[in-house]
Amino acid sequence: MTDSVQFDLTTTKVTEFGLGIDSAEDPDGTRLVLVPVEGEVQAALRDMVAATRSAMKDADAKATRYQPSEKHGTQENLYLPLNDGLASSVIKIHNANNLPSEPESLKNPKHIFCYFARLSDGGDSRLTAIRRASTFKGVLESHLLSFVNDALKLVEDKVFKLDQDFDLLIDSSGIHILRPAGFEFVGDLRGAIMQAAPKNIKAIQADLTFVDFGPIQAYATQHPRAARYLASIRLQETKNIDKTNLKKLCKSTGVDVSESGGKLVVKEESIMGFLYVLDRRLYQIELIKDSPESFLAASRSRIRVVAAN
Repeated sequence: MTDSVQFDLTTTKVTEFGLGIDSAEDPDGTRLVLVPVEGEVQAALRDMVAATRSAMKDADAKATRYQPSEKHGTQENLYLPLNDGLASSVIKIHNANNLPSEPESLKNPKHIFCYFARLSDGGDSRLTAIRRASTFKGVLESHLLSFVNDALKLVEDKVFKLDQDFDLLIDSSGIHILRPAGFEFVGDLRGAIMQAAPKNIKAIQADLTFVDFGPIQAYATQHPRAARYLASIRLQETKNIDKTNLKKLCKSTGVDVSESGGKLVVKEESIMGFLYVLDRRLYQIELIKDSPESFLAASRSRIRVVAAN
């Protein structure tokens, strides 16, 4: 199995620990701060990075690209290029400089939405590891017990519990995702996808000039699921889609499409179906003669057909 992360943990020179804070009461909104940590904690953070890399390889030997329309599992081996718009929020954590040191920020765990480690190795490569702070906060808000003089007593001091691994890693080659749900939460994917919808439609429309995307864009601004599919479709091959074949597939799968002024017009109740078609998820088979069946794929992987000798 290969490791796509470009970082040498054995030569780590610097290990920083930080928090992402999001408080409605804070005039600065979302903030990133550093918290000084001793050597043992730094070593634990490096162990978490190693565990994350191992878990990614266990999930899949080869990383596949994250797609917002995909129903990803709890743990996978996914990646995103650094220049992908969906990565903008987590890239800010990776690129942030001169972060303030605020040890006192740990006193308000309910405002912490993530914690992260930033490492530098002997070759001056940088790596940022990020984890959603749900477990981190949960321990703080629960009652902890300890044996004192052979009797159980409540631990009154605040205890911070690190997880066993991170949700995602960022290096010079891209974003490496172990837990898609954690990545989506920390990266505010819902907001990013909604903002990117007009841009994605413009890119798709440049290839599909025979489709009226006006109603689709209006629908996507109000429906995050449609915006997710548009982000995924933009990654698909759309330039050579044939108008006749597209109409035929829509008809066979029950997607209501009409034609006006040379353009295909999709009725609102069929917009999601039309996006399923463009995202290669809505298809038809006919195993029983004269009994075609239409299916929606929750997940899809393209296979290569090898011709028989």
